[in-house]
Amino acid sequence: MAAAGTDFLPILLGSDMNAYGMARSFYEAYGVKPLVIGRSALTVTQNSKILSFRSVEGLNEDDVFIRTMDGLAEEFPEIPKLLLACGDDYAKLIIRHKPLLTEDFEVPYIGEELMNEIVLKENFYKMCDKYGFSYPKTDMATPENYRDLQLGFDYPIIIKASNSVAYWNCSFPGKKKVFVAEDEEERNAIFEAIYSSSYQDNLIIQEFIPGDDSYMRVLNAYVGKDGNVKLMSLGNPILEEHTPEGIGSYAAIITTYDKELMDRVRFFLEDIGYTGFANFDMKFDERDGEYKLFEINLRNGRSSYYVTAAGHNLMKYAADDHIFNIPQELTYAQNEHLWTIIPNGVLYKYAENQELKRKARRLINEGKVTNSLFYREDFNPKRWLNLTLNNLNYYRKYKKYFNKKGLS
Repeated sequence: MAAAGTDFLPILLGSDMNAYGMARSFYEAYGVKPLVIGRSALTVTQNSKILSFRSVEGLNEDDVFIRTMDGLAEEFPEIPKLLLACGDDYAKLIIRHKPLLTEDFEVPYIGEELMNEIVLKENFYKMCDKYGFSYPKTDMATPENYRDLQLGFDYPIIIKASNSVAYWNCSFPGKKKVFVAEDEEERNAIFEAIYSSSYQDNLIIQEFIPGDDSYMRVLNAYVGKDGNVKLMSLGNPILEEHTPEGIGSYAAIITTYDKELMDRVRFFLEDIGYTGFANFDMKFDERDGEYKLFEINLRNGRSSYYVTAAGHNLMKYAADDHIFNIPQELTYAQNEHLWTIIPNGVLYKYAENQELKRKARRLINEGKVTNSLFYREDFNPKRWLNLTLNNLNYYRKYKKYFNKKGLS
């Protein structure tokens, strides 16, 4: 699995865009060919020369996961193995089984006790209060109270699952990753739809922070095994995806810089004893000039290749730290770069922030732009065709779904 001459094997759990971006980062840094394991192969990780893919049905189930990890330990007994998650469910699996996994793998993640303090959004907001971070006005719906819930803030509101893993596994008509309800009638319809499914956990209800996609910010950080932050990179999304399953996922990001924000997040991570990757989603609220934090993900973000594209290879930080024991200094990324997974025509048509759109045009003209899925070193005619067709399909998706975040 590892390329000749390399000293370790990255093992990536997942098969999506994040998995490919992580694999590309490792390949660019070391020439190593990661082993990518997922429940099924997706277009972005198929027909690739820079990774090896294995499909394992039920990989997100504890017994299958442990059996698979035991098999990898036996298959690669001598080579150091860096185990990384590409999604929330795999991150939680790794963290829950970390004491067992560390016998055979390098595992750059926090422990289960800290995970339980911050993984549920309601617990995360308690930590925000403690450390002085702003967040949207928030309430909680449960299967017991959702019919009679009285909110202390106005519409429109955001509705999303507190338990993202359980929500991912449920199904119902009109399902979206995140809902926006304009009034109480729409809210009640969304509640009924969700709780008629297998999802029976809490729902987070939040005020809608004004502003289009460009008011969002995404921050990816790497915290070393010594407990000190090594890298932070802040991104300003220009456009999000708007499909039901993609709402809230970023489609185009320009790297930006805010030292005060980075300093505050760095203190928070170091003070709570965090290690490994952390990913924050937040939105700038022009009403009070504050960033409103939505959540922390215990892994690098789906769009985190934007960090590598801007010149700071995120995966190299983890490998240099855990595999090669190379000392690292704190870096706040500052250089501008455009990361995108959509055609320029879609970006120009649907991005609503004219200033960022002009900046994107300039960066494209200067060649400071990267689509993480189209990699010249990984050319394969079949892969290129499938990616191109998927890319063109964004024109249809945005025409059909742009700014439609209700139940229907």
